[in-house]
Amino acid sequence: MVAVSDAGAHGSHALTTFTAGEHKSLPLYNKTKAIRYESNVVYTNHMPGGAFRGYGATEALWPLECAITKLAHTMGVDEIELRLKNLIGVGETAQSFHPGEVLASGLLKEAIQKAKEMSNWDNRPKSWKIDDRHRGGLGVALAFQGSGIANIDSASVEVRMLDDGTYMLFTGSTDMGQGSNTALAQIACETLGCPMDMMVVYEADTDVVPFDPGSYASSTTYVTGTATKLACDELKEKILQEFGRILEVDPSTLSFDGEKAWTEDGSKTMTTKELAPKLVSGPKGHYLSGMATWGSQTSPPPFMVGIAEVKVDLETGKVTPENYYAVVDCGTVVNRNLATVQTEGGVVQGIGMALYEEIRYSSRGVLETNNFMHYKLPTRLDTGNVHVDFVESYEPTGAYGIKSIGEVVINTSCPAIQGAILNATGAEVTTLPMIPERVYMALQKNK
Repeated sequence: MVAVSDAGAHGSHALTTFTAGEHKSLPLYNKTKAIRYESNVVYTNHMPGGAFRGYGATEALWPLECAITKLAHTMGVDEIELRLKNLIGVGETAQSFHPGEVLASGLLKEAIQKAKEMSNWDNRPKSWKIDDRHRGGLGVALAFQGSGIANIDSASVEVRMLDDGTYMLFTGSTDMGQGSNTALAQIACETLGCPMDMMVVYEADTDVVPFDPGSYASSTTYVTGTATKLACDELKEKILQEFGRILEVDPSTLSFDGEKAWTEDGSKTMTTKELAPKLVSGPKGHYLSGMATWGSQTSPPPFMVGIAEVKVDLETGKVTPENYYAVVDCGTVVNRNLATVQTEGGVVQGIGMALYEEIRYSSRGVLETNNFMHYKLPTRLDTGNVHVDFVESYEPTGAYGIKSIGEVVINTSCPAIQGAILNATGAEVTTLPMIPERVYMALQKNK
């Protein structure tokens, strides 16, 4: 693979984006005997680039997946079967992995099977005639990403029992709409055993909360979530010790559900609402809290399968997404609703990259697509129906088997849609976005 990056006036993210692109694309197919990856950064009089969802993996998986689809066409084999024969498996390594790195978890083959069933892949043609002007097609792409940055990202979390017996979680992570506060609260409540209405999340105030690297690199659920579990484990142990002291029993004999503790025979019981005031009042009053810092030596990859169904207008080149079938393996799904909308949002964002959004400069380096009249964003009417499901592997390094989901969900849209256009019409489009003009020119070239 050869990559060239237009870094603009300075390359703030150029090197790390290239590194991430190689590490989160080529290992997907580890049965090859040799790989070669070349990357070059050039400086131009364009705007400098910054971090964007996918961070190199999206760009690297685009040519990789398109090449595999084209290879399957050349060989006359099913493009999913070709991928399955070369796919990395659990316990295996890859040539571009770090020394000693192996895949610890993943259900990508199961995800592929579920996506095939959702789209009825095995029982329908990959290309069909809709009418004299339109053709339909199916395309597929696989992807993986990471969960935080190994050996760099670490997060600290504090969980405190308040004076009314409820809890507050202090985190430096920022919920930007992805629902991380809800996910962290669920992890905390699962660990303590309490209902969700007993947990309040206090976020992002750096004068108060412990350090967190921030909501980036698909790290919050995996890194901050695991730190949350460890902090809650510590707090739970302290609470049981205090219950045992006040009830005059061995703490190890107590049962605890986050709201109250009781002895096995039920003769002694006490709620956190009763316990907390006893602890905070008086000259020796104190709050109970648990605090943990955690970072991972690995970045376990989530996986995704995307199958696109499109309609192509043979006269104008316009591509209309009809259905998109997405199956994600993000480890244990903490909150299915949040994971579903994350997937839907990532797929739609990828559709924008695939079909609409173009950064175009004039010959003098002037940005021409500098407003929403010229820089097209897809609306709900432009994206078709997005169907989402999950397979749940268990990641041994993450709390409750969790991995990330934030970025992997954008990675399949571009190559899956390109493959659907290729199957529908035989025309190969190699430049993003695949706007009608480019598709039309590819159609004419294919005649």
